[in-house]
Amino acid sequence: MSTPSIVLVIVVLGAGTYALRVLGVVLRDRLTLPEPLLRLLPLAAAALLLSLAATAALTDAGEFAGVARPVGVLAGTIAAWRRLPFLVVVLIAAGTAAGLRQLGVP
Repeated sequence: MSTPSIVLVIVVLGAGTYALRVLGVVLRDRLTLPEPLLRLLPLAAAALLLSLAATAALTDAGEFAGVARPVGVLAGTIAAWRRLPFLVVVLIAAGTAAGLRQLGVP
C-alpha cells in the first residue's frame, strides 16, 4: 500500500469516528430508547471491555499465548480485587508471567 493511500485511509477513519461521536451528541435528545435497552447498555460496555481484556490475555498474533500470560493476568486480577496499589498489581502480574516463563512454562 502506498503512502498516499495510507494517509487517505487514516483521514477517512478519523472523519468517520468524529462523525459517529458528533452524531451521538446531536441525536441524544431526539432519540428515545426503550427502558429494557437502557438497562442493558452498561452491561454491554462491560462485556465489550471484558472481551477485549480476554483477547489480549489469551492470544498473541491470533494464536494462543500460552499458559504464562493468562496466569499472570489472573494473578494481577486477584491482586487488583484485593485492592493492592496499581504498581503492585502490575508487578505481580508481570512477575508471575516472567517467573513461569523462566520455569519453561509457555
